[in-house]
Amino acid sequence: MRVMASVLLLAVVVSAQVTPPRPEAANPPSASPPALIIPAGTKVPVVLKHAISTKASREGDAVYAETAFPVVANGRVLIPAGTYVQGRISHVQPAGRIKGRAEVLMHFTTLIYPSGYTVLLPGAVENAPGVDKTKIKDSEGTIRADSQTGQKIATVAGAAATGGVIGAETDGGKGAAVGAGIGGAVGTALAMLLHNNDVKLDAGTTIEMVIQRDVPVDPERVPKTTSTASTAP
Repeated sequence: MRVMASVLLLAVVVSAQVTPPRPEAANPPSASPPALIIPAGTKVPVVLKHAISTKASREGDAVYAETAFPVVANGRVLIPAGTYVQGRISHVQPAGRIKGRAEVLMHFTTLIYPSGYTVLLPGAVENAPGVDKTKIKDSEGTIRADSQTGQKIATVAGAAATGGVIGAETDGGKGAAVGAGIGGAVGTALAMLLHNNDVKLDAGTTIEMVIQRDVPVDPERVPKTTSTASTAP
């Protein structure tokens, strides 16, 4: 009996040594907040901080702007008002004296939030409501001066008619022909000057930027309110 008890005790001791300890319950990983997405096609009104013109600006020049209104989706601020926007001028074409309309193309590349958080993005001009006598030429956002062909024709015809009347009053039919020629020449010169219509965007001009692809942003670094909302009573 004593021997059997010793054998049983030894078996229990060995079993306790080879049985692996039960692992402690691992701490569940902390759930990270879901990423915020600025979806492609989002339109953002921005205000230029400096002037841009086809007469003075050059390709490669920097563009500086600021968002004029917050962008919100599902009750969450994605881009607060007052966020800085940087970009570059990609193409400039001054107005031609005889033909060729002025054009300027810019692309936006960076958002800088009030906290200093920086996000890269592809942005283009969608609309330019604050720029007179221009239109958006293509999907890239090229701002082009309006055509002035009709204005030229009217100017030439009006100047020629005026010259003809003046000439007729001074020297009959011969004077009318000469006066019409003078008037036509003056009208052509005026038309050439009128055609030289450069695109100019003054500081404070509002344009509409469109985000060209989905842009993820860190929800921990994007403020949930805008500066205007936080100061409202």
